[in-house]
Amino acid sequence: MTITDVSRCTMEVIEVEEFLRNPPPGFTVEAGYRFVKSDPENCCVFIDDFELSRGGKVVFQHSQGKKITVRNLGDYTRFRKSLTSKKIYILVSACESKPSSTDRKAPQKIKVLQQYVVSIDGSNPLIKWEIERGLDRTISSVAGESYRVDIDLCDALRGWAGESFCLLGNREKVTPVWKDTCFTLKYYSDALFDFPHWLGFSKRHFKISYHGR
Repeated sequence: MTITDVSRCTMEVIEVEEFLRNPPPGFTVEAGYRFVKSDPENCCVFIDDFELSRGGKVVFQHSQGKKITVRNLGDYTRFRKSLTSKKIYILVSACESKPSSTDRKAPQKIKVLQQYVVSIDGSNPLIKWEIERGLDRTISSVAGESYRVDIDLCDALRGWAGESFCLLGNREKVTPVWKDTCFTLKYYSDALFDFPHWLGFSKRHFKISYHGR
């Protein structure tokens, strides 16, 4: 299932098996859906290796993973330019909205219903503005020390799915809990005494909105 926001073409949500069977432009899939190549000139892929529900490991060759580390201004500038000029891809999970266990003391296991590859267009003026604003606010708030910032697509997914969402192969409408919706930038400065970072005070977070119908 591929669902696209046609009105602005800023976001696509593709069920992972459908993505592997019919990869979008810029991707090729080899070795029985196990090895995925992408075009790094046009795509920013932030997907860790993962296991399919039917078994088998999937590897994205040019993926930077969900946690990206930069150590100098040049690397940061290149990363920022890539985010705001290319399509961004991450893997997310639609999960049950209610815990399966009625025992509040028992560890709660959240059931993954389906996984999706989400794409947003970083070059779209609205998305670009949100990314640049979030990164600028992060930099201005940390005063030169190391930091990490989570870039979150959860609000965009909630806006896209709405109140009633039909999972592939399931006629029942559900309101899923979206998991794994962030990718993270870690910046390490050369400050000699980086106490705020060491103490965990340099963690930041911003969200990307849904600019759809």
